[in-house]
Amino acid sequence: MLFRILVVDDEPVLRDSLEMALKTSGYEVLTARTGEEGLERFQKENPDLVLLDHWLPGITGDEVLQQIKGEDPEMPVIIMTAQGSIEMAVNSMKMGAFDFLVKPFELDQLEALIKKGLDRIRLRKEVEWLRAQYQERFRSGGIIGVSQKMKEVLGLAEKVAHGSETTVLIEGETGTGKELLSEYIHFLSSRSSFPFIPINCGAIPKDLFESELFGYDKGAFTGALEKGKMGKVEAAEKGTVFLDEVGELPPLAQVKVLRVLEEKEYFKVGGVDKKKADVRIIAATNKDLEVEVKKGNFRDDLYFRLNVVKIEIPPLRDRREDILPLFRFFVERFNEQFKKGFMQISGEAEERLLSYPWLGNIRELRNAVERIILLEKGETILPKHLSFLTERGGVTEEEIQFKPFIPLHGIVLDEVEKQYILEALRIKKGNKLQAAKMLGISRSALLYRMQKHGIKVAD
Repeated sequence: MLFRILVVDDEPVLRDSLEMALKTSGYEVLTARTGEEGLERFQKENPDLVLLDHWLPGITGDEVLQQIKGEDPEMPVIIMTAQGSIEMAVNSMKMGAFDFLVKPFELDQLEALIKKGLDRIRLRKEVEWLRAQYQERFRSGGIIGVSQKMKEVLGLAEKVAHGSETTVLIEGETGTGKELLSEYIHFLSSRSSFPFIPINCGAIPKDLFESELFGYDKGAFTGALEKGKMGKVEAAEKGTVFLDEVGELPPLAQVKVLRVLEEKEYFKVGGVDKKKADVRIIAATNKDLEVEVKKGNFRDDLYFRLNVVKIEIPPLRDRREDILPLFRFFVERFNEQFKKGFMQISGEAEERLLSYPWLGNIRELRNAVERIILLEKGETILPKHLSFLTERGGVTEEEIQFKPFIPLHGIVLDEVEKQYILEALRIKKGNKLQAAKMLGISRSALLYRMQKHGIKVAD
């Protein structure tokens, strides 16, 4: 990262010497002889740090400092002053100067102060870059929610993000985007300037989970690194730890996670010093943790501690309005990657996409688009481009295992039937004969049920 330094000093010898020395040290250097010229260069050139002489012809160094701080309060300004005006330099620091140097000074002393000032700028730029990456990711369709169900999920995520300490449990099938949603919550929270650290609980051997999560001190066990190891919790300091597939945690690890949640503290493996855990925990699972608790596979106290706010991401087949927007988004992305020019989807192909079950959810959809764009040619995606979906079994009865769900408060059976009829008519764009075939009934039976439920569709 190349930093730009503005030197404002009316002494030609000192100004030229500083320019030469700082360029040798790898900085880009701008110079000005007066306060007015310095402000003009500051506004046009956008430097990262300012070296400012206290005594200047025209407007004074304090006036220049005030204007710079008015435009950019975070800008580090180092005041250079003569021996007899240290008190004035101290007053400048009260006005917002980063530090001061008394002339004459050693170059090493100057460079140490510059490095200290630029470390702050470096951190700010890294944070701005990270924010920009998140903004671009989510702005460009990282999370697409056209359906009412996904709008509700995103609305809840946005509310939860404001509680930077609140634990969140995200439930959903594999491939629904649980990690992406957790990143979205992190991005919207006050912790977004700090790390987001994911941990796949199902991929870590149970004997290594504690050292992976908390790290270990040197000599903690045979084969331990000489310097010890930083754990995920420490690496995520002030940020977010994402526990993916939390239902796979072994019992001993569940106890350790519970301590972090309740006490906000932990010990490294082999360590005796108590560490503070200033992190937010977001957990995700594709299991029903309530069922796991009843089976004795998951601690009830940990479940209740994780389940402060639960967000359930519906599977793609239950929010079919999102299928085509997601498909088009991935087409655009892979068009760019593979230098292709697919511009549209035929009506028959759209129908095929909408009727396919997408058991692998968004991940399966993304992989399907990648395959099509990589292997096929043309401007329009046709049904033949989707033939591999049929080869995989598509919508056969063997592949779709219908699992009815009845909530505790019960259901209205007629309403369930009505919703299936509406969905079939939507997929078939109002064609009653095709909708009836999809539902496995005759057209006359469909018309009877439509009349029964007050469903009207124009021919």
